[in-house]
Amino acid sequence: MSESNATAIIGAGVMGETLLSGLVRAGRRVDRLMVGEKRQERARELEERYGVAVVSNLEAAARADTVALVVKPQDMADVLAEIAPSLRAGQLLVSLAAGITTAFIESRVPDGVAVVRVMPNTPALVDEGMSAISPGSHCSEAQLAEAEALLDSVGRVLRIPERQQDAVTAISGSGPAYIFFVVESMIEAGVHLGLPRATASELVIQTLVGSAKMLRETGTHPTVLREQVTSPGGTTASALRELEIHKVRAAFLAAMEAARNRSRELAEGSS
Repeated sequence: MSESNATAIIGAGVMGETLLSGLVRAGRRVDRLMVGEKRQERARELEERYGVAVVSNLEAAARADTVALVVKPQDMADVLAEIAPSLRAGQLLVSLAAGITTAFIESRVPDGVAVVRVMPNTPALVDEGMSAISPGSHCSEAQLAEAEALLDSVGRVLRIPERQQDAVTAISGSGPAYIFFVVESMIEAGVHLGLPRATASELVIQTLVGSAKMLRETGTHPTVLREQVTSPGGTTASALRELEIHKVRAAFLAAMEAARNRSRELAEGSS
C-alpha cells in the first residue's frame, strides 16, 4: 500500500544524494521520503545524515507514490525488472538515467505507471542544476508538475519534447565538462604568462562567475556583452582573432554534435 505523497529515491550515488538533500532543504517532510539502497554502510550513513528511512528497492517502489530512478543507464533494465512487481497504475517514475527513453521504461512496468525522463547536470550539487524533463505517453499534468517540483529543489527546470533530449544531453548534461575544460585551459595560460597558479585560478573562476551572473541578471545577448569588452584594435580583439583562426566556435559545434550522436547511440543500445 502506498503512503500518501511519499517519494522514494532508488540509487544513492552522488546525484541520488544530491536530489535527497535538495528535497530536504526545500522543506519536504523526512517521513515522506525514503531511499532504496542495498549497501548497509551507505544506508546507515544516509539515515544518520538525513533521518530518512532506507529500505530495499522493492519496498521503496511499493510504498511511494513517486519513485525517482537515479541509477546508471546500464543498470536500468535490471532495476526495473526488480521493482516492476511492486509498481501499480497511478504511480510516477522519474528517470534520471542518460539515454534511457520513456518507451524503454514503459515497456517494462505495469500499464498506467506514468514516466518522466530527466536530463540533469552536476551543478545540482550546489543547487544550480539545469534539468530538462519530458513526459512519457500517459503522464498527467499533475504528475509532470510533481517531477518538476522534485528537480526544482536543486536548480532550474525546463519542459521539452523527448525528441530534444539528445541535444539537451550534449548542451547542458555534458556542458559543465566543457566549461571546466575552458577554465582549466585559461588557468594553464595564466601560469604560462607568469602568474602563480592560485592567482590564475582565482582570476579565472571569479571571471566565470561574474560573467555568468551578468548573462542571467542583465538578460543581454552574449554577443552584445562580448562586444562591450572588445575595443577596436585592443587586447580582447587580438585574443578573439586567435580563437577564430583556430576555429574554436566550429570545434564547439563539432564537440556537441559528437555528444548528441553518442547520446542517440546509447538510447538505441538500451531499447
